Amino acid sequence: MADPSLFAQVSDYYTGKLRAHGETAQGVDWKDEVSQALRFEQLVKLLPLEGDYLVLDYGCGYGALLDYLRDKGYGCRYLGLDVSPEMVAVAAKRHAADARAKFRQGVGIPAGVDYILCSGVFNVRLGRGDEEWQAYLMETLRAFAAAARRGFAFNLLTTYADKDKMRPDLHYADPCRLFDWAKREVSRHVALLHDYDLYEFTLIVRKILEG
Repeated sequence: MADPSLFAQVSDYYTGKLRAHGETAQGVDWKDEVSQALRFEQLVKLLPLEGDYLVLDYGCGYGALLDYLRDKGYGCRYLGLDVSPEMVAVAAKRHAADARAKFRQGVGIPAGVDYILCSGVFNVRLGRGDEEWQAYLMETLRAFAAAARRGFAFNLLTTYADKDKMRPDLHYADPCRLFDWAKREVSRHVALLHDYDLYEFTLIVRKILEG
């Protein structure tokens, strides 16, 4: 189990971003809304446009992904989960009129989730060493694999980024290694998206239900 102080540190970091920048992409530590939307575009490729299913937005921030889903016509049930209580309070207030959306504070994944989407959670390692951060990453991804009934998708900064643009405070992952893990341990139906104009990749893992 990840060190509880890690989650407290993450909560403090993103709460500080929210207080400094408000309900904006910068408020969840993204450069701008354009790049934020491009990330969402990759993640939602996992989802069917129609159907009554539950999406867990792991690390939901102020609920920007829910805005994107509704704007694109997704009527699914939605649960936003974030470690920062202030993020959850802001998200719940912003989306109070959406009867099919709920928000919850914490890191534990509830039962009954069909899909999990996760954007940006693993990028800022907050001074933690490579070994500890990698263990936290894999623990969380294995939790996704165990909990999501129909699949999950997440993004990470890539080790294929230009070396002169890589920052020591960020975590960069090997997309080939994670693709191999997902194919061997989780599902035969895995897609690696590494063709969009950001220094990152998105991995989509589908579980094909029988019957």
